[in-house]
Amino acid sequence: MKILSAILKRVRPVAALLVFAASVGLMLFLFYAKTPVGDGGRAATVDIPKGAGFWQIVDVLDRQGLVNNRILFYAVAMAHGARRSIKAGEYEMDAGMSPAEIIRKLIRGEIKTYRVTIPEDFTLKQIAERLAADRLVEERIFIEVATDPKFLASLKIPAASAEGYLYPETYALNRAMTTREIVRIMVNQFWKQVTPEMLERARVLQLSTQEFVTLASLIGKETGYRDEKALVSGVFHNRLKKGMRLQSDPTAIYNLRNYSSKVTRRHLDNESPYNTYKIKGLPPGPIANPGIDSLRAALYPASVNYLYFVSNNDGTHRFSTNLIAHNEAVLKYQIKRQNE
Repeated sequence: MKILSAILKRVRPVAALLVFAASVGLMLFLFYAKTPVGDGGRAATVDIPKGAGFWQIVDVLDRQGLVNNRILFYAVAMAHGARRSIKAGEYEMDAGMSPAEIIRKLIRGEIKTYRVTIPEDFTLKQIAERLAADRLVEERIFIEVATDPKFLASLKIPAASAEGYLYPETYALNRAMTTREIVRIMVNQFWKQVTPEMLERARVLQLSTQEFVTLASLIGKETGYRDEKALVSGVFHNRLKKGMRLQSDPTAIYNLRNYSSKVTRRHLDNESPYNTYKIKGLPPGPIANPGIDSLRAALYPASVNYLYFVSNNDGTHRFSTNLIAHNEAVLKYQIKRQNE
């Protein structure tokens, strides 16, 4: 008993010392976990690559001044179960954040988003350019994906291109998204807007889905005024019924590389399958991506006898029922003003 008592007397101080050391270590660990890694206000954009290992991620953070002790940072990460839970993507960090806050943000996948507005009647190429400007896609790859037959079929697009089906909207996107994901998001938004009732209405008008969207794209390109869209639609429907060429200027310049801002006779003479000055009926596909007002106007044209319209040079148009009245409007609103 005397020997055991002697051993206990020696062990107790050691145990107490170990408990004390552990307590101090825990306090230091918690202090580190909750203390900012640097001075606040210094923002840093961090890109975590897909498939990156934990220490690769630490290297990325370290280069941005977000890790001041690799061992303790590792300990904080382990305490949060973060070793295999960090999500790839682009993050906005701040040196005023603590290691625990940094780890939690990475685990939650709070990736930086870009709000991108796609205006009505943008073409496929213009959309690719807009997204590429924010480094969300590569322009060439976006166009390749948007013209991939198998992928388009999976999106229920009855065409060889997504032109017309990339719905104009403001989207919250991030750089971790693939090009296919972004295209799918836009097309899904199109199908949310175009209801089964609208598709049935197109069938009543003897228009396929592709023809309906194509007509809507012409309407959108011709006028940005909501109140005019049904009138423009009425003109196009009337001309189609009579077998007249649509003679829509935007179709003549579709996909032209060197077009500036003015349609000339050379453009109207362009031998293109989309040029409705040269072909009868609708073009083979949409020439832009229309909004809901143009889509509805294509299905519900105004009940009018108009066959012609010309720009008033203020965004609106003058509509006519016959060629004589149309030529007079052209003389008044186009030729004379060009000579002024």
